Amino acid sequence: MGECIIDPGLCWLIEIGDRVTLAPRVHILAHDASTKRFLGYTVLGRVKIGSDVFIGAGTIILPGVEIGDKVVVGAGSVVSKSIPAKSVAVGNPAKVIASFDDYMVKRKHQKENAPYYDGSYVIGRITLEQKEEMLDGIKKSGIGFME
Repeated sequence: MGECIIDPGLCWLIEIGDRVTLAPRVHILAHDASTKRFLGYTVLGRVKIGSDVFIGAGTIILPGVEIGDKVVVGAGSVVSKSIPAKSVAVGNPAKVIASFDDYMVKRKHQKENAPYYDGSYVIGRITLEQKEEMLDGIKKSGIGFME
């Protein structure tokens, strides 16, 4: 279902730490074949992802990149350069926009004024009334949170 790709031909060049979340369609590449036809070789590089890292949906991580511990990479990012520990990076190319701690404090404060939904609010368990409640709550506050 997640359709993540961890470079199948060179997976031994990729190191992934503990408690790492790869959202759907993440690609982790240890090679760059753009030079193959013209120069006769493919560029290789190790990829290291630390522990306690979240990689958002559709992110592409290129060869030669190191992502430190406690990092959030936003959805759709292209990580072409290393990202230091305890940071949040987004974009194409991915750039650090905040510290990990500042981001978590911001989200914690947002949760105090936004609706909160328990684990029953997911496909397979959610009722029509819960769907309407969630739509209305998020419409009013602009954001919501789920366990």
